[in-house]
Amino acid sequence: MTAGDVAPFRVVFVCTGNICRSPMADVVFRGFADAAGLGPRVASTSAGTGDWHVGERADQRTIEALARAGYDGSHHRARQFTHTDFARSDLVVALDRSHERILRGWARSEADADKIALLMSFDPSAHSLDVPDPYYAGPGMFDEVLGMIESASRSLFRQLEPAIRPVS
Repeated sequence: MTAGDVAPFRVVFVCTGNICRSPMADVVFRGFADAAGLGPRVASTSAGTGDWHVGERADQRTIEALARAGYDGSHHRARQFTHTDFARSDLVVALDRSHERILRGWARSEADADKIALLMSFDPSAHSLDVPDPYYAGPGMFDEVLGMIESASRSLFRQLEPAIRPVS
């Protein structure tokens, strides 16, 4: 890095198995950053609280829902959240309150806990703080969940954008 470079804002999105909701959030958030010309100033990723799907691609229905909306989720590989994710991240975004509880239990300090937020808490029009898990539902539910994630991620990005936009 040169003196003029600024470290990117680092965010990790967390759901259960890291094959449905959190990969969607990562891809969508990255899309907003890239569209605003701020891609290099944001480092986003996703992880799961469980290890069931480590190394797997996103659920095919996730990839298809993302593709229908113009996103590419084909490069995702699932991984489990670890304690080092707290140190590597500026913001840890839980997709529902069960993930938030788990993450708060894993936080080793107040600083770690202060990084945790619920995705839907950024969306003033949200009717729930939880993004429902579409895993046991049909493709329509994946599209519905993607819509919720897009709305909340847009609000999150708008809130962060002034802080990550370079000063002219």
